[in-house]
Amino acid sequence: MPVIAPEDLYLTVVNLFSTDTPGKQDQLLGAMREIVDAAAYPGWISSTVHSGQDKAGTANFIQWRSKDDLEVRYAGEEFRHRTVPLFTEITTSIKLLQTEVTFSGRRPSLGPATVIGPERDDYTVIELFGTAEEDRDDLAEVLGPSQDWLLATPGYRSHSVLRGVGSMYFEMPFVLCYSQWDDKQSYDAFRAVPETQQLTARQKSADRLNSLVTFSEWNSYRVVHTRSAP
Repeated sequence: MPVIAPEDLYLTVVNLFSTDTPGKQDQLLGAMREIVDAAAYPGWISSTVHSGQDKAGTANFIQWRSKDDLEVRYAGEEFRHRTVPLFTEITTSIKLLQTEVTFSGRRPSLGPATVIGPERDDYTVIELFGTAEEDRDDLAEVLGPSQDWLLATPGYRSHSVLRGVGSMYFEMPFVLCYSQWDDKQSYDAFRAVPETQQLTARQKSADRLNSLVTFSEWNSYRVVHTRSAP
C-alpha cells in the first residue's frame, strides 16, 4: 500500500472531483479505476482512489517521481482528448492539485509510516486551504508539527500536510491536510467541540489559521482502490 512520507520527495497530485448525484459518483469511480488499472506512465508511482462520503465526489491520491513526468502525462492525447472531457462531463468541479508532502504524523501505535489503502478502515478527510502566496509556507507549518495536540483527540489516527506547488482548475496558493480517523462519529465529535471547551493549543492553532486562510473546503472519503507501479 502507498505510504505518505516527506522523505520520499515524490510529487503528490491530489485530484478532487465533485458531482451532484450518487450515480455520477459511481461513474467517476468506475472511470478512475479503469485509468488506475491501466496506468503505465513513466515516473508514475501509485494511485489511490477515494469515494466521497459526506458529499458526492471522489479523490485520487497520486504519487509521481517528478513534475516533468506529470507534464508528459498532461500533454498526452489520452489525457487531453479523453480523460479531461469525460471528467468534465460528469463533474461539477475539478481541482488537480500538485503538492509536496511537508509533514506526516500519527499515533505512535500506528508505526513509523502513514499508510493508505482499501485494506484499512480509515475515515479519511481531505481539507483544502487557500491562502496568499506569502503565507503558504507559514500555513503549512501551522498545520504540521504544532498540531501535536491532536494526539489527545479521541479517534485521531494521522494527519499529513501537503504544500501546494502547482495546480489546474484552481487558481490560488494552497495547502492540503490529509487526515485519518477511526470513524465518522469521532471526526464529527472533534469538529463539534465548542471553542470554550477546546484545548488551549487548539485555540491558538485556530486563531493562527484564521489569520492565514482565505478559502477552505473539506470532504470525507473511504479508500476504495489502489495500485502501484511494479
